[in-house]
Amino acid sequence: MLLAKAREVLNHYFGYSGFRTRQEEIVKSLLAGEDCLAIMPTGAGKSICYQIPALLLPGVTLVISPLISLMKDQVDSLREAGIAASFINSSLSAKEVERRIIAASQGEYRLLYVAPERLESDAFIDNMTGLDIALLAIDEAHCVSQWGHDFRPSYRRILNFVKKLKNRPVVAAFTATATDEVQQDIVKLLGLNNPKFFISGFDRPNLSYQVLKGINKERFLLQYLKDHPDDFGIIYAATRKEVDKIYEMLTENGWRAGKYHAGMRDKERNQVQEDFVFDNIQVMVATNAFGMGIDKSNVRFVIHYNLPKNMESYYQEAGRAGRDGEPSECILLFSPQDIIIQKFLIEQSVYSPVRKKNEYRKLQVMVDYVHTSRCLRQTILEYFGDQDLTTNCGNCGNCNSDSELVEITETAQKIISCVLRMKEQYGITTVAEVLKGSKSKKITGQRFERLSTYGIMREKSLIEIKDLINYLIAEDYLYLTESNYPVVKVQPKAIEVVKGNSKVYQKVLMKKEAPSDDKTLFQQLRVLRKELAMAEGVPPYIIFSDKTLHEISERLPVTLTELADINGIGAVKLERYGQQFLTVVQEFVHTSNQS
Repeated sequence: MLLAKAREVLNHYFGYSGFRTRQEEIVKSLLAGEDCLAIMPTGAGKSICYQIPALLLPGVTLVISPLISLMKDQVDSLREAGIAASFINSSLSAKEVERRIIAASQGEYRLLYVAPERLESDAFIDNMTGLDIALLAIDEAHCVSQWGHDFRPSYRRILNFVKKLKNRPVVAAFTATATDEVQQDIVKLLGLNNPKFFISGFDRPNLSYQVLKGINKERFLLQYLKDHPDDFGIIYAATRKEVDKIYEMLTENGWRAGKYHAGMRDKERNQVQEDFVFDNIQVMVATNAFGMGIDKSNVRFVIHYNLPKNMESYYQEAGRAGRDGEPSECILLFSPQDIIIQKFLIEQSVYSPVRKKNEYRKLQVMVDYVHTSRCLRQTILEYFGDQDLTTNCGNCGNCNSDSELVEITETAQKIISCVLRMKEQYGITTVAEVLKGSKSKKITGQRFERLSTYGIMREKSLIEIKDLINYLIAEDYLYLTESNYPVVKVQPKAIEVVKGNSKVYQKVLMKKEAPSDDKTLFQQLRVLRKELAMAEGVPPYIIFSDKTLHEISERLPVTLTELADINGIGAVKLERYGQQFLTVVQEFVHTSNQS
C-alpha cells in the first residue's frame, strides 16, 4: 500500500512514471523502518530515495549534507516541485536558525537540511532533539571514513547526535563511491542498525571515458571548446597556479570561464559558483576544492588537466558530467610531470605513515589507469568491485579505437630483463635511462653501461620507454613498491614472457570525433528555460533538466496532456511552466511545416 503511494508521490511531485534501478527497493526498505547503506553512482537519483519517504513518513526528515550550495540547490528544487523544505547552515543568522527549528518542530517542513559541522555544537543538538525526526539521511557518507577520499571529522559526530535523540529515527547513508573498507567504516561509525545494503553498480553508461597522453594540453582545450561551443563543462587542475594559468588562457581567447580554488576569498568563490550554476559562464576551471556541492545536471564534459590523486576522486569528479543521463565526456590529459606533482602534494598533506603508504598505493592505481590498453570503464568498475562487466564497453577511448593489438613481446622482454639485471632495486626513470643508454654520472657511476641491456632501446625517446614500463606495470607484468621513491619489481607472469612462453600485446589509441546533431528546438527551449530561471532566481536545470528538454524536442508534445507524459515534469511544474514550453514547440512545428 505504501509503495503504491510512493509511486503516486513520485509522479505527482517529480514527474516520473517509475523508479530507477534500486530506488524502489531503497524506498521500500526505509518505509519499513530499516536502516540502509546505498551506494549509487552520481546521477542515479540518490536524493529521490529519501525525499519520497520524507513525504510519506510522519515527522520531519533530517538530511546531513556537506556543503551550503548543495543544500540550497536541493531546497530550491524541492520548493519548485511544491514540497516544503528548508536548510540550516552558517549562511544564516542565529535568529533565523532558531526560527527554522521552531518551524520544523511545528511541522512546516517535510525535509530539513543541516551541515555536519552543526553537530559539533551541543547547544544545537539540544535544540534538535525536540524535533520529531522520522528519518535521518546522510549524504556523502564516505566522509566519515579516514580511508575515504574526502574525510570530514564532523561526520564522526553524527552517531553521538543519534544517541541523544529520544526516539531513534531510521538512518540511511548514501554515497557514490566506497570501497569495502570504507563501507565497513560507514556502518560502524554511523551506528547503522543491521542495515540493508543497496549497491546499484558504479557504471554510468552515458559517460564516455578517454585518456590522452603526450599532447599539447592548452591547444587541446582551445580546440575542444571550439568544437563544443554550446556545452557547459569543468576543467580540473592539480594546483592553484595551474588553475590561474588555464583560466587566463581561456579568457584571453574569448571563452566565458570562471576559476575556483581555496586561495580565493569566499565571496569570490560563491559568486563564480553561482555564475556557473546559472549558466552565466560556460567553463569552470578548478582544483578539487570545487564540485561536491554542485548539483548542476547539464555538465556535458569534465576534463582533468592533470592526473587525479586517486580513483575515488577521479570517479566522483568525472561523475559531475551527465547527471541528467545525457551523453557526456570525461577526458583525462596526462603527462609524466603529473605524477611528480601528486607525490609532492601527498608529502605536503599526509603525515601518518600508514595513510601515506595508502595514498601512494592509490596514486599508482591512477598511473596504471592512464597506461592500460584495456577498457577504461572496466578498469574503473573493477577497482570498486563491480563484477557486472563486459570486455568492451563501446564507449571509452580504448574500446572505440580502430587500432588493433600490436605485439610488443620483444620490447617487453628487453624491459623485464633490464629490471632483473638491475636487481629490482631502481625506479622507472633509472631503468629507462639504462635502456636508453644514458651517459649520465648516475648511470655510469653504478657501472650500468656494462649490462647487456644498456642502450638496447636507444632508438626510442626516454618518454616512450617510461610509457612502455608504465604499461607493463598497468598490465601486471611489473609492479612498483609503495613509497615516495618506488622501485620496479617483476611479477611472476613476466618471467614467462622472458622465457618466451607468453606474448605481450599493446593497443595503439586514436582520438574519437565528437558527434554533431541538429539542436534547433532544444536551443530554443534552453533559451526559455534560462529566462524562466532568471525570473524565479533559480538555476536553469532546476526548472527542467537537459534530458527533459531533449525528450520534449524528440516527442514534440502539443497539448498539456502530452507534455505531462514527459519525464521530469510534475504537476506543479506543468501548471507553472507547461503552456510556455508548449508555445515554443507549437511555433517550431508550425515553422517546420511551412518550410
